[in-house]
Amino acid sequence: MKNIFVINGGKKFAHSGGKFNQTIVDVDTDFFTTKNGFNLKITDINQPYNLTEEIEKFIWADVIIYHFPAWWMGMPYALKEYFDKVLTAGHQKGLYRSDGRKAENPAINYGTGGLLKGKTYMVTTTWNAPETAFTLPDEFFKETSVDDGILFGFHRMNAFLALEPLKSIHFHDVEKNNGNEQVQTHMTNYLTHLKSIFK
Repeated sequence: MKNIFVINGGKKFAHSGGKFNQTIVDVDTDFFTTKNGFNLKITDINQPYNLTEEIEKFIWADVIIYHFPAWWMGMPYALKEYFDKVLTAGHQKGLYRSDGRKAENPAINYGTGGLLKGKTYMVTTTWNAPETAFTLPDEFFKETSVDDGILFGFHRMNAFLALEPLKSIHFHDVEKNNGNEQVQTHMTNYLTHLKSIFK
């Protein structure tokens, strides 16, 4: 059995109801079943959480899956707060030992003190921006992918914990062009993505 920890970062705020990210989590719930060989735990950042229990979920998990929308070129403030609180509380409690440097040579080995070696993570993000905003010359993101651009710091955060990445998947144009047919296409693509990684 493989242990899967899902973090739903679909914050309910202003015009965002978090519905699309909840739909992704619903796919997780149907896919990561004991029948399919998985144990599943889920944290929803809209619900109260206990720091010790969240640390234990990271330690328990074989794979951590993050779902969140991109707000103003970053993660929702409540998800950032979650990471600030949980990861800080996890210092020398199973998430990371230190920043990895030694006193005799503090200029090297930063970011090598993570304690989650052998574990992996996967991230999905949702965007109002169309995919072409990242791929076409002269468009907004200058031909820089989500993972190499906006999520660079997010991926380094996970590397700090010694987590290794699985292939990401990003959902584009989900605000202006997100009718039932489009949502179904996104969910079909996500399920295909899960099957390619976990089966």
